[in-house]
Amino acid sequence: MDKLRKTYDIEVTWRAYPLQPDVPEHGLPMARLLEEKGLLITPEQATVNLKATAQSLGLPFGEGQMIYNSRLAQEIGLWAQDCGRVHQFHDAAFKAYFVDDRNLADNAVILDLVAFAGLDVEQAEEVIASRSYADAVDRDWAKARELELVAAPTFFMGDQRLVGAKPYPVLEKMVAGVLGQVQR
Repeated sequence: MDKLRKTYDIEVTWRAYPLQPDVPEHGLPMARLLEEKGLLITPEQATVNLKATAQSLGLPFGEGQMIYNSRLAQEIGLWAQDCGRVHQFHDAAFKAYFVDDRNLADNAVILDLVAFAGLDVEQAEEVIASRSYADAVDRDWAKARELELVAAPTFFMGDQRLVGAKPYPVLEKMVAGVLGQVQR
């Protein structure tokens, strides 16, 4: 007898996380950031580790020699979520940052990503000028501190938490486990 499959609608909500919030808008070389944090790893080792993780997940990864402030991208990301294009924007932002080494604190870069994601560039310019999503990012950052988040991504579903980039089967197992709890 074939097992009946149920389908579920899962709503994904993106939240801003303070990724290196003290990095200036023009960015920092990764070597300097590692040194400032007192980490005993070379930029080359860090890049090799990040590339290996990305490769294991089937994701591209560039050389990553610079670290940029992502605050503006987070604000526009929350706006993109309200516009129903959050996944398109985040996909473009991740590629720009992690593959193409583009500065997400640069308005021109953000507006390129907005256009690529199919969002209205003039509206995005207004959002940037008014910083109308700054308070929403502040609230997300406060929530991240409250939840003691230590890494991005962190996934929450029900009372489950999954930290770090994981392969799809790991996420699938989390969903199945939570759905199993709900069905009891």
